Amino acid sequence: MHSNGMRRAFDGLHDAMSDEFSGVTFGVDTFGSVTRDPDGNPVPQHQVIRDIVAEGRAADQAGVDHFGLGEHHRVDFAVSNPHTVLAGLATVTERITLGTAVTVLSSDDPARVWQQFAELDALSSGRAEAVLGRGSFIESYGLFGPRLEDYEELFEEKLGLFHALLDEGPVTWSGRLRPPLTDQEVYPKTAGGRIPTWVAVGGSPESVVRAARYGLPLMLAIIGGDPARFRPFTELYRRALDELGQPAQPIAVHSPGFVAASDEEAAARFVPYWLETRARIGKERGWGPPRPDEARHEIEHGALHLGSPETVARRIASTIRTLGIQRFDLKYDGGMPHEYAMESIERYGTEVIPMVRDMLNS
Repeated sequence: MHSNGMRRAFDGLHDAMSDEFSGVTFGVDTFGSVTRDPDGNPVPQHQVIRDIVAEGRAADQAGVDHFGLGEHHRVDFAVSNPHTVLAGLATVTERITLGTAVTVLSSDDPARVWQQFAELDALSSGRAEAVLGRGSFIESYGLFGPRLEDYEELFEEKLGLFHALLDEGPVTWSGRLRPPLTDQEVYPKTAGGRIPTWVAVGGSPESVVRAARYGLPLMLAIIGGDPARFRPFTELYRRALDELGQPAQPIAVHSPGFVAASDEEAAARFVPYWLETRARIGKERGWGPPRPDEARHEIEHGALHLGSPETVARRIASTIRTLGIQRFDLKYDGGMPHEYAMESIERYGTEVIPMVRDMLNS
């Protein structure tokens, strides 16, 4: 993908604003969870990283539009610097856009983050996308030094600086938590002149309005519950854009799921790992153990887009219609063996996505 075509996927999202659903695009995301081998043993983190590169390449070949990679600083995740892994993917893929899911901007330096995306953009011939958020864990604060007491202000201030960098000109900026910049140039410049940038939110009205205030596309992380619960947030975002005088922007959803040959096989492969992750994180956060029927409820009525290709296609089409979104990203990982993930990605790209497009156009 070269100069004139390098923003194909992102531009398609804007086209969809005037022709509902015709330009919807589809991605896959992974948080880089440490996986298990077929015997149930944890796979070494260095091998998980190599497997992720293979999964991204498979997504590119299967016709998926976007690949997103999370950032974590924990023993149960293999990827702490997604830009490095995405740079590797840039050299072995041809068409798929590459981004983060998410970059934890609050505990990083916006200028350095912008440079990482600019270099990824160069390596991928214009396929880089930034997805900025606060993340769902706090380990990066202790690791890199920002004060957790400044949680809210850190993201607000750093997003403002990153937004100023997007124009790729001299930047003059000042804030409370970082040294100011005066007519500062930041390099390298990108060939396209701007890095497509999303703001990821978990569903707070304040975060939704913040994305609208900066005129940046919205990425909704729907990790539990009925996706229809988020319709007030998509409506709030569009209303806020209009009231703030900002142009229409695309909305995307990131939500977990898994594809297999049948509903039964998908549940048998995915649910045990989902329950294990839910129990581990729930213990850390004081949620208590998962209920026996919790996975089934999430599959039938919640955020898990899981099952056969036809079942997953119907669920995704319903989410897209209900929320009026322009991109759907399936978070496919969760600790299951690499071979399961590869098959899920292949089915998603070659079977699910064409079905969803047919359903939306019918």
